[in-house]
Amino acid sequence: MSASKPQRAGRPPSTGRRMTLMLILFVVVFGGVFGLWFASQRALNSFFDNMPQPPVEVSTFEARAETWSDTAEAVGTLVADNGTQVTTEAGGVVQRIAFESGQRVRKGDLLVQLNTANELAQLNALEAAAELAATQRDRWRELGAQKLVSQAEVDERVSDAAQTHAQAEAQRALIAQKTIRAPFDGVLGIRRINLGQYLNPGDPIVALQALDPIHVDFTLPEQRLNQVVVGSKVQVSVDALPEQAFEAEITAVEPAVETNTRNFGVRATLANPDGVLRPGTFARVRFDLGQPRQVVVVPQTAVSFNPYGNSVYVLVDAPDEVKNAEVQEGQQAPQHVVRQRFVTTGPTRGDLVGITDGLEPGEVVVSSGLLRLRNDAPVLINNTVTPQADPDPRPENR
Repeated sequence: MSASKPQRAGRPPSTGRRMTLMLILFVVVFGGVFGLWFASQRALNSFFDNMPQPPVEVSTFEARAETWSDTAEAVGTLVADNGTQVTTEAGGVVQRIAFESGQRVRKGDLLVQLNTANELAQLNALEAAAELAATQRDRWRELGAQKLVSQAEVDERVSDAAQTHAQAEAQRALIAQKTIRAPFDGVLGIRRINLGQYLNPGDPIVALQALDPIHVDFTLPEQRLNQVVVGSKVQVSVDALPEQAFEAEITAVEPAVETNTRNFGVRATLANPDGVLRPGTFARVRFDLGQPRQVVVVPQTAVSFNPYGNSVYVLVDAPDEVKNAEVQEGQQAPQHVVRQRFVTTGPTRGDLVGITDGLEPGEVVVSSGLLRLRNDAPVLINNTVTPQADPDPRPENR
């Protein structure tokens, strides 16, 4: 009886088939999950896109046309036409004070007289000696002419007379130094001396400033060299008089540029008949660089400055569905929406910026609250508090 052949067991599926089935199953599961997520996101985005945006409270500004010139500004210091600290060349005791603090004086007016009693006594003695020497000189000249004395003796008497005369003149100069007078017209400061006080040479007595005219000294970068001409006009303002601007004329320009700063000095002169401008005051100087031109101006806060372009938000009437939208009790429906518009900006002046293209006078732009805006966003106008829009703002000390 022949032996029977063993039965061959069934082969398990190959590894490649198992991997393919698992990959297909993974793709189906992942695709289903992603599809559900994508569908939910689209539904969520559609919900938020269609959800009415709450109105944003903003302040506004009506763009206006102005005539501007390209200007440059600098800061400087007011300088007196003449200014000095009055002192004495010779020491002595104060015998008389002939001025009051803050007084206006003219050139040559007596200010202080120092005690000169000793000097006057010495002057009398020197004048007597000079008179005697002059008499002897004349007598010896006559004798010399008659050949009764030598020429050397005549020359000696002439020299003696000249020396004694010079000594008397030196004494007169010393006395004059003790009579202190105003060196120029001006306004005196606060008195620094008292009667009976001994003054040493160089001790301060009182400040004297010539206030009319007055100068303003300032510096400009070397790029402005060809834009500054002697005789041209500039506008000067000071913090002490914020409502006033003073016209000055450029009277001097430094011939050389400072190598350390690459700046050059300029001096402008202005009338100051009332003495309201004082030396040492901080001053702002503005001067025109070209012909005036028309620009549309808005506050700088109304412009969104970005690398890809500058823009403003312009108010337009809201569509009916926005105006008629339901609002909570106590609120009002927005009457305007905003449209972003790209503009070309020009020069600035204080809080204002000039728009050279993209905006017309009379259009209303948003001046605050820009960060919360987008195209067609509804807005509520609240102009109770608005940003500064001053072309020449000044700091205030409170």
